Amino acid sequence: MTGLVLKLGPHERVLINGAVIENGDRRSRIAVMTPNAHILRLRDAIHPEEVTTPVRRVCYIAQLVLSGDADAADARQQLLRGIEQLSQVLTDPDSRLQLTLASRAVMEDQPYQALRALRSLLPREERLFAARRS
Repeated sequence: MTGLVLKLGPHERVLINGAVIENGDRRSRIAVMTPNAHILRLRDAIHPEEVTTPVRRVCYIAQLVLSGDADAADARQQLLRGIEQLSQVLTDPDSRLQLTLASRAVMEDQPYQALRALRSLLPREERLFAARRS
């Protein structure tokens, strides 16, 4: 079996190509056979009121593209501009790698890969803000 396998908990929701799917009462596995399907676990989604930091803002834009709520071509410039701004602050090698991966994914119209790379920066951003508050 090939494709993406989603393992869903009871009543877990997932967005697939713009449709919200809710699992039943038991854990289940779903094989998504369509390549490049737009999939977002709603438990992982960033909600509008949570867009309070620079990394979250850029993640949210990528998430809107992934969910089909924003046109990829229209969002491309916003994403690339946001990634560039983040690269001015997150200068360590690992952050640079993730930003490069995100940028490449945006250019290749791969919103899930862009979101994945950007989400990896969230813990780092949180640590930076925590250190600044101390």
